Amino acid sequence: MLVLSLDSTAVSASVAIVRDGGLLAEYTVNTGLTHSETLLPMVEAVLKMTHTDIDDVDLFACNAGPGSFTGVRIGAATVKGLAFGKNKPCVAVSTLDSLARNIDNCNGIICPVMNARRQQVYNALFELNNGILTRLTPDRAIAISELGDELATINKPVYFVGDGAVMTFDALNGKGFSTVQPNERLVHQSSYNTAVVALEMYKNGQFVTDVQLAPTYLRPSQAERTRAEKLLADSNV
Repeated sequence: MLVLSLDSTAVSASVAIVRDGGLLAEYTVNTGLTHSETLLPMVEAVLKMTHTDIDDVDLFACNAGPGSFTGVRIGAATVKGLAFGKNKPCVAVSTLDSLARNIDNCNGIICPVMNARRQQVYNALFELNNGILTRLTPDRAIAISELGDELATINKPVYFVGDGAVMTFDALNGKGFSTVQPNERLVHQSSYNTAVVALEMYKNGQFVTDVQLAPTYLRPSQAERTRAEKLLADSNV
């Protein structure tokens, strides 16, 4: 099965083509350019380099959130556009599930963290034991201090991944549990991991049509929060 997968949920963007679990091409950039500028040219580049026609793709996948509201929307919209009218299955992958696959050669707690602002991170906890990855919590938005209290109750090494890894490591290092310094190469999203998770989900029947594919948000956007705060302030006048 040929999978086209992409991620634009944080600052970096990544696109991959994977055949039956084997990586054919992966293209990742971390330039700070908007994903509306970079994502489609990256897709075109990996298709061209692998001599792949878009009609050859069997499965379309993207990290559909959590993450940057704009980035999440761009990624989902790009996959919907690429898959439109092709009657091909699509898979919306949790960005945190994909990030957890960045580390596969240790035993301990894998802690994907994405910067959600306001001293919060998007997070889920996973345990990696002899190559077996087990999800411990659902995806959530959580205060860094609250995450630290939770991790302090787990007597295992903690490995941070994601764009909030360095920030979270700095905030929680020395808080009574063993933290591992984030590796730059393992911090960023990998669309290869997105494809790996998507294949697992597809085999379990967890796929949708291009019309049904939708982003996943764990909390209201900044604009929605600002509007709610203004309405509350106005009601108290």
